Amino acid sequence: MSVSPTPARQKLRVAVTRRLPEAVETRMSELFDVVLRDSDSRLSRDDLVSLMQGVDVLVPTVTDQIDANMLARAGERLKLIANFGAGVDHVDVLSARQRGVLVSNTPGVVTEDTADMTLALILAVTRRIPEGMAEMQSGRWQGWAPTAHLGGRVGGRRLGILGMGRIGQAVARRANVFGMQVHYHNRRRLRPEIEAELGATYWESLDQMLARMDIVSVNAPHTPSTFHLLNARRLKLMKPSAVVVNTSRGEVIDENALTRMLRAGEIAGAGLDVFEHGHEINPRLRELPNVVLLPHMGSATVEGRAEMGEKVIINIKTFADGHRPPDLVVPSML
Repeated sequence: MSVSPTPARQKLRVAVTRRLPEAVETRMSELFDVVLRDSDSRLSRDDLVSLMQGVDVLVPTVTDQIDANMLARAGERLKLIANFGAGVDHVDVLSARQRGVLVSNTPGVVTEDTADMTLALILAVTRRIPEGMAEMQSGRWQGWAPTAHLGGRVGGRRLGILGMGRIGQAVARRANVFGMQVHYHNRRRLRPEIEAELGATYWESLDQMLARMDIVSVNAPHTPSTFHLLNARRLKLMKPSAVVVNTSRGEVIDENALTRMLRAGEIAGAGLDVFEHGHEINPRLRELPNVVLLPHMGSATVEGRAEMGEKVIINIKTFADGHRPPDLVVPSML
């Protein structure tokens, strides 16, 4: 596929919806006619549409919901949505393509960072690290005791990975180092040699896997088929001693059902970096001592953000030269 090149002396007009690392913004300004934000607040729907109407390329993030109605109001100038991030469930990719707007993303950049955070959450929940920190910071600690702060050993536990893409496989490699037994459920089974490398056992039935795991790690993207994949019925299949960790997308879990079961002791704990309704978190979830909540920081490393910016720039530059962006997203991929 090719796209119409931009005239040689005419820079693409590019709008960025949120503040990006300074080095990324500087490089964009050198290459393109860039509209940057002074603040890092989320744009309203109307402001986002207004921004789209005056540019060739929009660089949104996961906080920018772009639906068919907004795309219909964007006008004819917009030709590329170069997303700053791998997930594109916040963009109606099919509607964009129908209107002649390409969508690109930044895959692979955050794999290792997100896998690190998954293991950090597993350890934080099973070893009760936040509870210990809170006791130290409040000055309540009275010294060591044989029965205080007892958590669980991760070595030997069964880890069920839901979604065995790049990040799921990176989680599996880390889990092996910690001596965990790796199991997984995925839309497609991995090749035998990859299973052997990861020491991973495949479960065709998600229900059967959930019933036997000690820890479940959600590493699946949010698509129509994965919405509430862990619904109330499936969560009830899990052992009362099990732990759920999610560093993928909050919509994959029925958050209200999870909250009810955590409060009732039907699930032992949870480590969540993402939430079903973005930053609007169920207040009953915040109150629970057996839950570790993080502000969507799984990919938040200096190196990761810089690499994401580099991918965005490459996608835009390739498009400006009249070629298909290397990280083009097509509806069949979703």
